[in-house]
Amino acid sequence: MINLFKIKDKKNQDAESANGRHPVKKQSAGELRLHKDISELNLPKTTTISFPNGKDDLMNFEINIRPDEGYYLGGKFLFTFLVPSSYPHEPPKVKCKTKVYHPNIDLEGNVCLNILREDWKPVLNINTIIYGLNHLFTQPNHEDPLNHDAAAILRDNPRLFETNVRRAMAGGYVGQVHFPRCI
Repeated sequence: MINLFKIKDKKNQDAESANGRHPVKKQSAGELRLHKDISELNLPKTTTISFPNGKDDLMNFEINIRPDEGYYLGGKFLFTFLVPSSYPHEPPKVKCKTKVYHPNIDLEGNVCLNILREDWKPVLNINTIIYGLNHLFTQPNHEDPLNHDAAAILRDNPRLFETNVRRAMAGGYVGQVHFPRCI
């Protein structure tokens, strides 16, 4: 089957090249939506955003969260976002780059947040995800864990959980696992 759109795009590129202009890269629907989401961000005061590859690469960015309450008060946590071209039909891939003792973040940085999985809907946006990540630090959830040991301690002994969080954030060991300082 002949793909008429590819033929049309090729003709347009050939015409632009003949005119001495460089072909203009068209933005995908995902890039257009992401641009809109980022321009409308309403970040909490605990969060900053950066674009390590420059503003031309909106599909890859980082956020830093510095909780101002709860168990993780004073910590600094870095998350990377990799936004697929199928966004908003598919959620971004979010990883925590700061090793953290948390029931909803495993030691590899995978994040357990329902809106990044089964509850994702195209009506949700980057702002929603950022608020969800902030909420994980103010209200860790022991009922849907990735780190089952941390979840069990949070559920059964909140004081020990708080001690473990403080020890981990200060750059110590929790059990056999060493955590880098993030305070």
